[in-house]
Amino acid sequence: MLPDFEMIVHKFPNRENITIYPIADVHLGARECMEQEFMRFIESVAEQPNAYLILGGDLISNGLKNSLTNVYEEQYRPMEQKKMMAKIMEPVAHKVIAAVGGNHEARSKRDSDDDPTYDILAKIDCENIYRENMAFIKLQFGDTDGAGLKNPTYTLVLCHGAGGGQLTSGAVLRGERFGYAVDGMDALIVGHTHKPFVTNPGKIVIDKHNNQVTVKPFRVINMTSWLSYAGYAAQKMLLPTVHSMQTLTLCGDHKEMIVTM
Repeated sequence: MLPDFEMIVHKFPNRENITIYPIADVHLGARECMEQEFMRFIESVAEQPNAYLILGGDLISNGLKNSLTNVYEEQYRPMEQKKMMAKIMEPVAHKVIAAVGGNHEARSKRDSDDDPTYDILAKIDCENIYRENMAFIKLQFGDTDGAGLKNPTYTLVLCHGAGGGQLTSGAVLRGERFGYAVDGMDALIVGHTHKPFVTNPGKIVIDKHNNQVTVKPFRVINMTSWLSYAGYAAQKMLLPTVHSMQTLTLCGDHKEMIVTM
């Protein structure tokens, strides 16, 4: 397993635009999982040229005896969940840019030193782009020795996320606060709270070599979940969230990032 700070680099020499779909919190195996919708989505990505995926953790429910999840309400046992997710992801394995684990995978790491997301990625020969906690991603377009304006480079940071997500405002604050800690980042992509949103904060940058002060924007993208409102969420009176898939379009011939929901 490669260390978190070892950067994942992908090159796109033809400078064509690409579309990235960030995915997290599928919870395959949970009763609330939108399993059929997720499978149809993956099938559609497989048919789209220049479409790619980022996997942000909690791909499976992974209910264990010591977890909050009621193991008797799971649709499939954890071993079957891993097998099913690997089979679903196999046709799009070549489209996966990066992946990290989530708190549901951490259950097995804590109890038995097993990482289900690593197992899934290894099954589809993608373990080289897996990071346990956080992934730093560089996407280079065109000629790496060419001018930056026509050969843009994008930097993304991916982590599953942490903390409570009762209110969207709390998730926004946590994401933006951490975003200020990372220099040179174009977008921070997180999940965990099941609340899809996109914000566009900025940080003041001092260029001491050129005596310039500028404001550099970055995006915070909080990934949607693939769960209907029922079960644990209803029992704990958690606020409902709406499934809203985000897309991240990176322009290949100039530096422009377009995020839609």
